Order: sequence, then structure tokens, then C-alpha cells
Amino acid sequence: MIRAAYLAAEGFEAELAEDLRRAGAAVSAWHGRLALSPDPPAPAPWALDIWTEPREIEVPSVKAGADALRAIQRNWAHYPLLHHRRSALLAERLPPVKARPLVFPEPAPTAHLGAWTLLAPDRMLASPAKTSPFVNGEVLFAEDREGPPSRAYLKLWEALTRLGRHPGPGETCLDLGAAPGGWTWVLARLGAEVTAVDKAPLDPAISAMPGVSCRQESAFGLDPRQEVPVDWLFSDIICYPARLLVLVRRWMEAGAARNFVCTLKFQGETDHATAAEFAAIPGAVLFHGFNNKHELTFARLG
Repeated sequence: MIRAAYLAAEGFEAELAEDLRRAGAAVSAWHGRLALSPDPPAPAPWALDIWTEPREIEVPSVKAGADALRAIQRNWAHYPLLHHRRSALLAERLPPVKARPLVFPEPAPTAHLGAWTLLAPDRMLASPAKTSPFVNGEVLFAEDREGPPSRAYLKLWEALTRLGRHPGPGETCLDLGAAPGGWTWVLARLGAEVTAVDKAPLDPAISAMPGVSCRQESAFGLDPRQEVPVDWLFSDIICYPARLLVLVRRWMEAGAARNFVCTLKFQGETDHATAAEFAAIPGAVLFHGFNNKHELTFARLG
């Protein structure tokens, strides 16, 4: 019996497998990037999406398969892997799910969405409920190829979209490890006041944006007890996660920031132990975004 299914991003199946091992969730089989488990759904930061109510359905014909899905609910996302022709024919019989790119800060979709895949020509796995409102957990945006100085802005767009909140006019932000300025660009465009901190200079076009001030120094040299408290602390610093954890705890203990959004960047082996410490922070959200690389996004909103 399959009681949960976890979808990894391409190339991160090993990280998801370790997540599940640490959570005590067995993996009975892999279906492409989809880990099938006989255990109830468990927290798994490295999963792009978790199918929380999977069931196996007999598919004697394409029509029968489509009818079975439509009898449960309207909207379904297809995870294609095997039996491509049969899968395509079945998908054509279902109402189309338009996975159009979001225009940030447009909110995430709210329509109920399930997921399905063919395990065999005559057997389907379908879950009426899943954790991501996006098709296969893939958060796509209408990109801006002129304003931001790097593509790092996409993972902040995704984080704020997934969290359902973002800074706005009148709010103050501290952007640690800001250079060349992709995250600062996002925050300034939202109308927030941004202090960008980095030993390297920001892109001149970003530092000239309204509401942006720059401090060319190390983020680790700041003493949160001596800083003016901010509404949001952001960090995309390139450092070991354990060092970032010390920094985040210092700011939390000082009460110097209300909301936190940070990237845990793994260099070499994935530091699952430190990731677990981030996840254990009260109110923490920890996830591997579609726009993340070998990194996790941590957030805690006040």
C-alpha cells in the first residue's frame, strides 16, 4: 500500500531519500523522481511536492482512467514518466490545468489540485491532495531579464510566493550578503526600505534605486544588539549552514528582526543535521524551492 509519495527536484533524489530516512518514512520504490512510501506523510524539506492521499486505481482503458479521476474531482496535475502515449491520451480527456508563469507578486494558485501518474499501462497512482498548489511543485515566473543583476531573484520570488507574504511600503529590510543585488532589487521594487550589507559593492543600478542604502562590510560583523530593529531580515550569504544558524539565532535572541528569509547553501555534502536544527526553530518553514540549487530556503514569520 502506498500512503505517501514525495517528488524530488531533478538531481536531488539522494537528499530526499535521506530526509525520509531521518523522518522514519520508508521508501518502497522509486517511480522516476517520485518516492513511494508505505508510511503516512512526513515532513520532507527536499520534496518539491508531497502527495498526501495517494491511491492506486485500475485503468482498463484510457476512458476508464479519465472517468475515475473526474469522478473524484476536476483538477489534476500529471507527472509523466512511463507509457507516454497512454498517459498523453488520458491527460487529453481531463480538464486542462494551465501552469502559466506567475507575474510576481501575484499570489499562488488557490484552486484545489491533485496529481496522478501511470505506474503501469493498467494501473494509476492518484492523489486528490498534495502539498504544492503548483504542477509538480514547479514554480514558474514571467522573468525579468533586464532589471535584476543575477537570477537569484527567482528564488526570493518563489519564497515570498510560497509564504504568501512579502515586504511592502513602510517596512524595513536588511539584506545580508546582498551583492550584486538581486534580492535588494526585489525588495526595493516592492516599495520597502532596504539596507544592503556586503563586503563587495552592489551593482550601481541597484544601489541607486529609491529606498536602498548600502553598507560595505561583513554581515557577520554586525551586532544585532546595536542595530535598529528591522521588519525583515534576508540572507543569501555564501557560507556554511552551521555559521548561518549562529547568525540567525543571534538576531532572533536580540529581537532585532521580526521576519526571516534565508538560504542554506550546501558546499559538498548536504548538512542534514544543521538543516534539522533550522527546521526545529519554532515557527520555522524549510523547503527546497524549484528555483533553488543545492540549497534550502528557511523562513520564520513573526
